Amino acid sequence: MLPTHHRRVTAACAAVAAAGALVLAGLPGSASAQADPATAPSRSAAPSHSAAESAAVGRTSPEILRAMRRDLGLTTAQARTRLVNEAEAGAVAGALRNALGRDFAGAWVRGATSATLTVATTDAADVPAIEARGARAEVVGHSVRRLDAAKARLDRAAHKAKTRDAPVWYVDVRSNAVVVRAVHASAATSLVSAAGVDTSLVRVVRTTERPRPLYDLVGGEAYYMGGRCSIGFPITKGSQQGFATAGHCGRAGTATSGYNQVAQGTFQASIFPGRDMAWVATNSQWTATPYVKGQGGQRVGVEGSTQSPVGASICRSGSTTGWHCGTISQHNTSVTYPEGTISGVTRTTVCAEPGDSGGSFISGSQAQGVTSGGSGNCSSGGTTFHQPINPLLQQYELTLKTTGGGDPGPGDPDPGGTWAAGKVYAAGDTVTYGGATYRCLQGHQAQPGWEPPNTPALWEAV
Repeated sequence: MLPTHHRRVTAACAAVAAAGALVLAGLPGSASAQADPATAPSRSAAPSHSAAESAAVGRTSPEILRAMRRDLGLTTAQARTRLVNEAEAGAVAGALRNALGRDFAGAWVRGATSATLTVATTDAADVPAIEARGARAEVVGHSVRRLDAAKARLDRAAHKAKTRDAPVWYVDVRSNAVVVRAVHASAATSLVSAAGVDTSLVRVVRTTERPRPLYDLVGGEAYYMGGRCSIGFPITKGSQQGFATAGHCGRAGTATSGYNQVAQGTFQASIFPGRDMAWVATNSQWTATPYVKGQGGQRVGVEGSTQSPVGASICRSGSTTGWHCGTISQHNTSVTYPEGTISGVTRTTVCAEPGDSGGSFISGSQAQGVTSGGSGNCSSGGTTFHQPINPLLQQYELTLKTTGGGDPGPGDPDPGGTWAAGKVYAAGDTVTYGGATYRCLQGHQAQPGWEPPNTPALWEAV
C-alpha cells in the first residue's frame, strides 16, 4: 500500500492523463480526450486538438511571434509549438505540485521548442508517478517548502543587513538551492549568517551586476510624472479605469500625463521598496483597453494572467528598447536596489533599459508582470526583473482588462460554490463549483468563461 500522498499522486495522474496538449494559460479546452469521468463533471467537453492549438496560440500577437523569432532564434512554427508545449507543461507541473505535497521540489522546462518538463521531488518513490505524466523526474535533497522558508529568512534579515554587495537572491529549483548573487562573497556570507540559514541550502554566485530601477526615457505607452515611465497593463476597479505599473515610478497622489502630454490620472497606491507595484486611476478622457503596445504601433492582445513556469519564454514591451524576448530564470526573487530591497519578483533573461520601467511582460497572450529593474542593456545583454501581475491585482483588488474569456458552454445558470470571477487564485488553492471541489494548477485571475469545469489547464477536480 502506498503512503497517503503517493496514493494522491497516482489518483492525480489518472485524473489528468487525458488532458493532452492543454491550452495556454487556462484558456478552455484540452487536446485529445475528455477528462476522467470519475473526477470531472460530465458537462466538461474537450475540444479537438486543433481547437486547443487555436486557443493556445491562435490569438497570440504576431508581434510576440516576431520577437520570439528574433531573440530566441525560432521560426514562427517553432514559436507556436513552444507556446503550446509550455502551456501543457505548466498544467502538468501544477497537477504534480498538488499531488506531491511536501515532497515537491520544483518544476521547470527546457528546450528550444520541446519545452521538456522536469519535476523534482525529495522522495524517490514519486519517480514513477512523475514519469507517468511524461515529465522527467529528479530526486533532490530539499523541498521547495524548505527553500522558500530559507529565502524568507534572508528577506527578513535584509531589513537590517547591508545587501548592496549581495543584491540578488532567489530560490533556484534547477540547482535545488537558494542562490545569493554577490559582488563580494563576504557580503553573501554576512547575509546568510545574519539570517541563520543553514549554509547547505545556499549557493553563492559571484556577479558584477548592480541592479537599479529603470527610470526616465519614454517607454511603451509612456506617461509622465516629473520623470517618465511605461504603462504596464490596463485595469479596472469597479467602474474606475486605469493601469498597473511599477511602484518606483510614483507615490500615492502623484499626478500623471499621457504620452501626448494630456492630463491622465493620479497614482492611487504604491509600494516601493518591499515590492514594486502601483496603480493609476485615469480620468474620463482615457479608456482602458485589453492591449499592450508593440513595435510599429501594433496592438498585442491580453487574454489573461496565468503565470508561466521557470524556463518558459517571455517577452517585454518598452518604448526605449521595443520588443525583446527571453526566458524566465527564477520566480520568488529578491533584489536590492539603491533604494532598498524588493521581494517576490521574477528574474528573466530579457534585456531592458531606463524608460522601460512599468512596462509589460507577457508570455503568449498572458500578462506576467510589470518591469521593475535590472542590469546590463539591450546591446550587450542583461537581466531584468518584473513584479508579477497577479499579486499586484490582488493587492489592490484590480481586474485585468482582457480581450474576453472563453465560451462558458452549457451549465447551470447559478451553479453555486466559492469560485468567483475577478478573484486571483494561486497554485494549490481550492474552490467549489456546481457541487464539485477543484484545486488550482496555475496562478491566475479568474474570468467569466474560465469556470473550473471549462479550464482543465487551470483546475483539477479533487
